[in-house]
Amino acid sequence: MKHSLKTGFCFGSTSGIITTLGLMVGLHSGTHSKLVVLGGILTISIADAFSDALGIHISEESENKHTAKEIWESTISTFFSKFVFALTFIIPVVLLELSTAIVVSVIWGLSILGILSFSIAKEQTAKPWKVVAEHLIITLVVIVITHHVGDWIAATLC
Repeated sequence: MKHSLKTGFCFGSTSGIITTLGLMVGLHSGTHSKLVVLGGILTISIADAFSDALGIHISEESENKHTAKEIWESTISTFFSKFVFALTFIIPVVLLELSTAIVVSVIWGLSILGILSFSIAKEQTAKPWKVVAEHLIITLVVIVITHHVGDWIAATLC
């Protein structure tokens, strides 16, 4: 895979998974509303995909070592990866009871992130368990913190 496409895919998919899971878990613990969680997923899939795509675009430009074509490939790849991965979390929310959908979404997100991390580690000849563990621990920290923030908001504001 071309470096520019790989950069966008890895960044977009990772960001899509972690950001969407954090948002979902926080909104669920704060509201317990399927409508709010669905609205959050749709909103983040659009707004954050554009934001991250622009972020990678500016980052790639600032390196001053990529062609305009490579920069746009990374930008578009980031947008679509983030957008698509974020949208996949709608499926369990629509099909399942919300608490079950959150658990399924966490398992789905951690699985995809684990596979991506394993692939990266193999390509770099690093120890896969270290790379996978590092990435999954960071994701779990985000999930735990956003859960507690949602609980805090519900307890404080409601």
